[in-house]
Amino acid sequence: MTANPLSPPHRRQAGLALLVTVALSSALTACGAATGPPSVVPAAVEHAGSTQQASLTALAQQVVEAGAPGAIVRVDDGSGRAIEIARQAPWTGADHALAASDEFRMGSNTKTMVATVILQLVAEHRLRLTDPVEKWLPGLIPNGAAITLRMLLNHTSGLFNYTFDPAVLKAFTGQDTRAWTPRELIAAAARHDPMFAPGAQYSYSNTNYVALGLVAEKTTGHTLGDLIQQRIAGPLHLKNTYLVTGADTAKSPALAHGYEPDATRIGPLLPPGTPAGTTFAGPARPAGYVDTTWINASTEWAAGGMISTARDWARFDSALLSGKLLPPAQLKEMRTTVAEESEFPNRRYGLGLEQVTTPCGTVWGHNGQVPGYSSEDYTDAAGRRTVSVFTATIFGLASPRAGAANQALVNAAVCAMLGKPIPAASASPAG
Repeated sequence: MTANPLSPPHRRQAGLALLVTVALSSALTACGAATGPPSVVPAAVEHAGSTQQASLTALAQQVVEAGAPGAIVRVDDGSGRAIEIARQAPWTGADHALAASDEFRMGSNTKTMVATVILQLVAEHRLRLTDPVEKWLPGLIPNGAAITLRMLLNHTSGLFNYTFDPAVLKAFTGQDTRAWTPRELIAAAARHDPMFAPGAQYSYSNTNYVALGLVAEKTTGHTLGDLIQQRIAGPLHLKNTYLVTGADTAKSPALAHGYEPDATRIGPLLPPGTPAGTTFAGPARPAGYVDTTWINASTEWAAGGMISTARDWARFDSALLSGKLLPPAQLKEMRTTVAEESEFPNRRYGLGLEQVTTPCGTVWGHNGQVPGYSSEDYTDAAGRRTVSVFTATIFGLASPRAGAANQALVNAAVCAMLGKPIPAASASPAG
C-alpha cells in the first residue's frame, strides 16, 4: 500500500486505509523520471519480452520476500503475448496455490464498471448526467436536489464517505459480521455533515457509488449484479467476473486468499488518528497475518464488490477505452476529468476512471483495496495495452521495505506495458 502516483495511498475503497496516507512515501514521480535508453526495436521484441518477464518475476519475488503474502502481475504490451506471473510466500500455500489466473477482490476498480453501466443508460436516454439524485432516490440523499449524477461519478458531490463511519468501519474490518444494505450505508453517511457544497471541489467518497448503484437499479428494475453481467461481463465473455453482495456466502476455490497484519503487528502500521482497537478479523496465519478472504463484504457493493481476474479485467479495460462499451460521446464524458487532491498533481478523476501521468506515459484505469486485496489496473488511451498488479494485502505493504518493493514492481509493470525500458530504479528496490 503506497502513496505511489500509480497507487495513491489507498484512500479508495478502504476508509481505514485512507488513514495511512501520511505514513507512506511517493514513488513513481521520482522513479524513471530521467531519460532512459531507447525503446526496444521490433527485431528485439521477443528477447525484450523474455528479459521483461525475468525482471518482473524477480521484482514480484522481492515483494514477497519483503513480507507481502502474494503478488500477481499481468502485462500485455499489445504484441499479442501477455506476461503473467504469480508469486506467494511459502506459508500461504496451505490456504491456496496462487496462480496468475486466480480470482481477486477488485475493490474500487468496481467503480469503473458501475460508471460504465450508468453511462450506457445515459446513451440510451434513460438517465442524464444533469439529473439530480433526488429524482431517482427521493428523500435518501441529503441535499439530493443539488447533487447531480455527474457529481456522484466524479466525486464532487461533497457526500461524507460512509467507510469513515465507526460502525461501518467495524464491519469493513470484519469485527462486526452484520450485513449492511446499500441504503443503510447511505444512511450512515447521512449521519455526518457533508464535506463541502455540491460541485465545489473533489473528495473521494464511496457513498457516491452506492448511490449510483441504486440509481441504476431504480432506472432499470434489475439488480446491479445482473446489469453488470448483462451489459459488460456477458458480452465480453468475462467468465470469472461478478459482483459480490452482503448476502453472498459461497466460497469460490478460485479466489486468491487475502491477508492483513494481525492485532500484534497492525498498530505500528497505522498512523495517528486510527480508532483504538482497530484490527482485522480472520483466522490466524504465520508471519503475523490473519486470513481476511471471507471477511464481511457487505460494506462494498457498488463501491468495491467486484471479483475478477487480471485477464478478465484487462479485456474489460481494453474494450472500454477502445470504444466497444460506450458511444464516443459517453466515452468522452468518462474521460473528462477534475483534479484530485493536491498531493497527487499527476492524477485526475473522470467518471469512474482515472487519468494518471507517469514517467513512462499517460495511462487510464483505477485501483482498488478491500481487506487482504490491493489491485492496480491500467491501460493506454487506445485500450491496446493493459497492466494489472495484484497484491494479497493492503497494510502488509505499509512497512518501508515492502512498500518500496511493491512500488518498484508497479513502476516496472507500467513501463513494460507501455513498451518502455524498466526504470533502473525499479531493478533493485530498497531492501
